[in-house]
Amino acid sequence: MFDHRMRIGIVACEVLKNEIESLVENDPDIVHKDYLEFALHVYPEDMRRTIVEKVDQLEGMVDAVLIGYAVCQSLDGLDREVKVPSIMLEGDDCISVLLGPTQYAGAKAECTGTWFSSPGWAELGMSGVIKELHLDSMLEEGFGPEYFLDIIFDAYKRCLYIDTGVGDRESLERLSFDFARQLRLPHESRCGTLENLDKALRRTKELAQCVINGTYHGNG
Repeated sequence: MFDHRMRIGIVACEVLKNEIESLVENDPDIVHKDYLEFALHVYPEDMRRTIVEKVDQLEGMVDAVLIGYAVCQSLDGLDREVKVPSIMLEGDDCISVLLGPTQYAGAKAECTGTWFSSPGWAELGMSGVIKELHLDSMLEEGFGPEYFLDIIFDAYKRCLYIDTGVGDRESLERLSFDFARQLRLPHESRCGTLENLDKALRRTKELAQCVINGTYHGNG
């Protein structure tokens, strides 16, 4: 009998790269990885279209795809739109994935003006925020970012770093602290989790096994 080795593809946001890599390192089932630039979030329609294109390109090459995105701004139902059997992350956004929905809700209840800083966001730093908040065009017109950042972050009361246990914690937390200092925000830290990412990976493998066994009947 032909032995079909499981083939898993990953199409994910670069903000989650470190966490995903820590889970799939040396995993022979992972045959393709594509981390997309986080700035796609700025243009939700383009982001959706790009993810669909990247996943569809894997048709015939993999059994299933882990789409490393939560619902975010405009991705609801995306796993039913692609041509390859796929699993998305559970949660409203990457912070919900890394902190867990209960802790996420609790942190927001503690302080509604919380800027959440994951390891990926800490690495992106101020340049990432400028892109995320659509300030690029203002800079191109000769305006300094400080004016707009002061206005936008006036409602924020703290920066909360999420330690996912991946990478150099001291270095990543320092980047997050430096970001908070630039915006004159108090800085706090909290432990995150890889449980939700690991769960999504396991679900993707279960889906791939269904495809291999011929018991997969569609994402709908």
